[in-house]
Amino acid sequence: MPLIPEEPQIHESAQGPRATPASGRTAPTPRPVPGPRPAAPSRPGRPGPPRPTAPAQRTPRDLPAAKPGPAGPAAPVPAPAAATPQIQLIPASAQGALDAAEEAVDLLLESGRAPGDVLVITTGEQHPWAAHELSFGETSYWAQHDAGDDVFYTDAAAAGRAASRPVVVVAVNGGSDTAAATALPLALGRAGALLIVCGDPQQINSVLGAGV
Repeated sequence: MPLIPEEPQIHESAQGPRATPASGRTAPTPRPVPGPRPAAPSRPGRPGPPRPTAPAQRTPRDLPAAKPGPAGPAAPVPAPAAATPQIQLIPASAQGALDAAEEAVDLLLESGRAPGDVLVITTGEQHPWAAHELSFGETSYWAQHDAGDDVFYTDAAAAGRAASRPVVVVAVNGGSDTAAATALPLALGRAGALLIVCGDPQQINSVLGAGV
């Protein structure tokens, strides 16, 4: 079914016994007994007052000990349902998809998302950050991905190597139809809580609409 753009979203007191009046004296009216108070912390160098020990429970002798019955079959434990990430669509042209993705990332960070929670995938031209970091070699580039302490940018061709993150942002900024058809389902599988797709709604619905 077609996707509709969404806005990003996320607690008595008991009385004591009456005193027995002595000869010639009137028994005073008993006062309510206050409930137990928490033990006061002991002062340095002085031991605190001993705490009362709770009486141990005893089993009545006249009651027979209960015998365990035959164990029945263990009830099956239902498997937890797989969490489905929320999908948000931001309409944008191929030329404006990367800018829309950048704005989405800024809003995520401003709302309290940690940078390491976000993965950005491009279907066309690489994000400038990715292109710059790859100029130092793939080892250094993927080491930053493995550190997981900052937003990571990659393209559709290399997205299969990226690990799952709570939020995945896809910029459909060009590239072949095959690139988008590959990147979108992959991004859906990598997103733990939220998938944001920036691009042409008709193209995105044609890829994700049947699977959502």
